[in-house]
Amino acid sequence: MSELKLISTIATGVWTPILFLLILGGLFFFFYSGFIHYKHFFHSIAILKGKFHNPNDPGQISPYEALSTALASTVGMGNIAGVAAAISIGGPGALFWMWVTAFVGMSTNFFTSTLSVMYRGKDSAGTIQGGPMYVIREALGKPFYPLAVLFCLCAMIGCLPIFQANQLTQAIIDIGFSSFDFRLATFNFLGFEINSLKFIIGTILMIISAIVIIGGIQRIGSWAGKMVPLMIVIYFFSVIAILVVNITEVPHYLWMIITDAFTATHFHGDPLLGGVVGGLIVAGVRRASFSNEAGIGTAPMALGASQSTEPIREGLVSMLSPAIDTLLVCTLTALAILVTGVWQTSGASGVTLTATAFQTSLPGVGKYLLLICAFFFAITSLFSYSYYGNKALSFLIGVKAGRYYDYFYLATIIFGAVASMADVMNVIDVAYALMAIPTMVSGFILAPKVLAEAKSYFRRMKEEGNL
Repeated sequence: MSELKLISTIATGVWTPILFLLILGGLFFFFYSGFIHYKHFFHSIAILKGKFHNPNDPGQISPYEALSTALASTVGMGNIAGVAAAISIGGPGALFWMWVTAFVGMSTNFFTSTLSVMYRGKDSAGTIQGGPMYVIREALGKPFYPLAVLFCLCAMIGCLPIFQANQLTQAIIDIGFSSFDFRLATFNFLGFEINSLKFIIGTILMIISAIVIIGGIQRIGSWAGKMVPLMIVIYFFSVIAILVVNITEVPHYLWMIITDAFTATHFHGDPLLGGVVGGLIVAGVRRASFSNEAGIGTAPMALGASQSTEPIREGLVSMLSPAIDTLLVCTLTALAILVTGVWQTSGASGVTLTATAFQTSLPGVGKYLLLICAFFFAITSLFSYSYYGNKALSFLIGVKAGRYYDYFYLATIIFGAVASMADVMNVIDVAYALMAIPTMVSGFILAPKVLAEAKSYFRRMKEEGNL
């Protein structure tokens, strides 16, 4: 077995049990909660709007900026390329299982992000911080500390920007440059042949990212707060235009999403769990987990920086992340691909399939609209992922060392842009998957604490007339 094949096999072998951990763990949180957070969905909207925000509360950014930072990482190229891959393999039914995963993932985020504020700790500079590693250190103590170390080590690798930089660079070249001579121009560096256009694009992405990243979480949160709603609105209206053009197909595919989820008529992958429907379920769950990151631990790190003295509020805000990422943005991508019919006729996959859908219904402007959206989706992800890796290294060896991670992180943006590295991506995927183990384990152990806090909070809010 080749080295590349071996790493790919390991990545698949790691992700399969992690997916079961995420979906079954999410179901545990879903039922254990008694649906208490779903009942107060509109209260979470009021929190997001800033009704209860006090800038003097401990923390570094507002709840809105914290959610925007979390969304900046989740709403990325996976929403454009990843959903297309899921449709290519699983057909319309894959989207249904993505919906199920997202709905369950809302409970996971509620529990894990609430804990991130309940058990915040101080870093080496004395600044209040949150995240699964602090939850483990502050609430579970020394016996579980190796889990905190595992989380941080995996976050430093799993949150590297190589995938986002690689896919955005490819999208810019595919959509924005028609000259093959220009695309193929190369130069030699230390014996390596490097594509000139990819190097230029990667350097520009690195510079843009550096301007924001070096400013820390306050600047990341501020930029994310401005860019995330803008990019979602642009994408929303672009897809609405596609749906209007193909309005007669919409009811048919909405129904097919449901029926195909249980028949797997259009599934082209390997059977699992005893059949093709099992294979379809795993395909949908895996894609949704990649996209909305519920249970991975990234959202708790972002929400842990929120200015708040009420942990439940940050849990309520965090549960909106899977809803916006998967139930809204991923659904928009899937519908655009389905109603245009390109999923059956083009033979393309990934970002190329989504680009074909946009161009088919909106000739001339469609691919450029997608390019704008892809740029926003990817660049905001580059901002927020740096914060997670920096925070992980700072936890392990101190805040001063965390700054060096930023420089390393920025360099890997250029590396991701110019390199073709399926094996590197699989290593990153493995590290990213392993982040779920400390996040979910600490969530299971401390779930009773969250539920008790939730009951107390909602009782107080009702007595104060805020529910």
